[in-house]
Amino acid sequence: MQITIIGAGNIGGAIARGLFQQKNASDQLQVCLSDVNKEKLEEAASFCDQTFTNNVQAIAEADIIIIAVKPWLVEIVLEEINESLNPERHILVSVAAGVTLETINHRLQYVFPIYRLIPNTAIALGSSMTLIASQNTTDEQDVLIGRFFEKLGKVLFIPESLMSAATSLTSCGIAYALRYIRAATEGGVEMGFSATQAQEMVAQTLIGAATLLLHNHSHAEAEIDKVTTPGGLTIKGLNAMEEAGFTRAVIAGLKASR
Repeated sequence: MQITIIGAGNIGGAIARGLFQQKNASDQLQVCLSDVNKEKLEEAASFCDQTFTNNVQAIAEADIIIIAVKPWLVEIVLEEINESLNPERHILVSVAAGVTLETINHRLQYVFPIYRLIPNTAIALGSSMTLIASQNTTDEQDVLIGRFFEKLGKVLFIPESLMSAATSLTSCGIAYALRYIRAATEGGVEMGFSATQAQEMVAQTLIGAATLLLHNHSHAEAEIDKVTTPGGLTIKGLNAMEEAGFTRAVIAGLKASR
């Protein structure tokens, strides 16, 4: 099985790194990366089986082709490789933001199984939340694609109509979570900790909070209730945050980025 990733930018490189690090002998997986930027390919040599500067050559032996270029380059890439695509062999995957399955299908000369993915940059560490929509695919192909990306975090198949909202929650969501960490770190510094100490404490606390929800399959409010004693410090802090518009600000940010 060969996976060729076209585009060695942040997401393309992260996918390549994640797949390469997580593969094992039973996969018989070859991870290849294609990009016109030779410097990026040199940097990627340590986490790829093979690199290419020619996209047609890159997909010659591929089974799964992941298009990880800027949205405006997707049609250019498809036009370049169109004649070399085989609908009986190739599965196409796009991680280009905002490019619909129909847009991709319209540019192809045959009907292909196509997936549209929204990962986030944590995919390089095997901790992505990856959303997947599909068109013209079989159950077996869904299982195959799901199996590969489950190596890189959690996977959820959703209707394409929800992809825009999913981008706000998960892809943009990485930045929103990091902005909270930055704000809490600044608060920690004001209370007497070094920036390094405060950031480490806040980041680990977020890992703990997320782990509680994923492990217990509980509602966030149920876990909040466990640490908000009557008249206690936590409820005072929460109420102060709400008075400052915390929940309203989060929802407004998500809707603005949709």
